[in-house]
Parts: sequence; C-alpha cells; structure tokens
Amino acid sequence: GKSSVLHYICSQTARDRIAPTHGFNSAQLYVEGLEMDLLEVGGSQNLRAYWPHYLSQAHVLVFVVDSVDRSRLLTARQELHALLAAEPRLPLVVLANKQDKSDALSTAELREELALHALSGQRELFLLPTSATWASLSTATSVLHVKSLLVTLLSQP
Repeated sequence: GKSSVLHYICSQTARDRIAPTHGFNSAQLYVEGLEMDLLEVGGSQNLRAYWPHYLSQAHVLVFVVDSVDRSRLLTARQELHALLAAEPRLPLVVLANKQDKSDALSTAELREELALHALSGQRELFLLPTSATWASLSTATSVLHVKSLLVTLLSQP
C-alpha cells in the first residue's frame, strides 16, 4: 500500500501492479508553492532499523497499516510507538489501508489495536481510511485527502 499511495499522491494515476518495496522509494512533489520530499521506507524487518534515522529530518510521519492483517498489528503497534518515542512532537498520519475489504478492521478498531488513544494530546494525530488498490485508486478520493492533509500540515509554520 505504501508504494501505491506514494505513486498516486504524486501522479494521481493508479498502477495495476506495484512490486513490494525492498528498500526505499522517494519522490518530490510541488503543490501550492510547496516542495515536498516524500520518502517511503520498506516495512520488512531488516529495513525497520533504518526508520529512526530518517525521523530527525521528517516533518510528518505517515504510517500505513494493513487493516486486514491482524497477525501483524501487535508488531505495527510496537514499531509505531518506538518511532514516536524518538520524535515526540512529530505529527502522525496513520493510513488504515485495505478498507475496501470486507474483513478489514474499522478505523475505530485500529485506533484501539494500535493504542493511538495513548497518543492523544501529545501530537497532531490523524487516522484515515484508505484503499490503495488499482481499482479503488482509480475512482476513490481517500488518497487525495491524504495529499491535502500533507499540504496543510507542511504549510503550517
């Protein structure tokens, strides 16, 4: 979902297939006079060690969660909270991906599973439902809401 979201934010076109990220993807986006450098870091266990190295330069953390994959939610929660402990003021946007699936956890359920309630009052926090499949990206506006939110957050002094 991360690569699909990144591609769609930058091009507003959906791609039928995007291979899983085995490293890093980056893109530059110019919107409303704002230059954004977007960096996607893969989520595999061997790449997670690199995550904290990028946070000191980040202005917003976008964390994509598979709403269907219940078996990895504990790991996602632990990794997310470890990242946020290192950067306590960084705004957080959590994308609850695969909301088009019938067995997807709702955003309320994900808020609980990821213990996002523990972060309230500490930072700007947004939990948005998304669906980053080719079919849904070609018709949905959820990822465009993400783009608008990023522009808003990065435009703040």
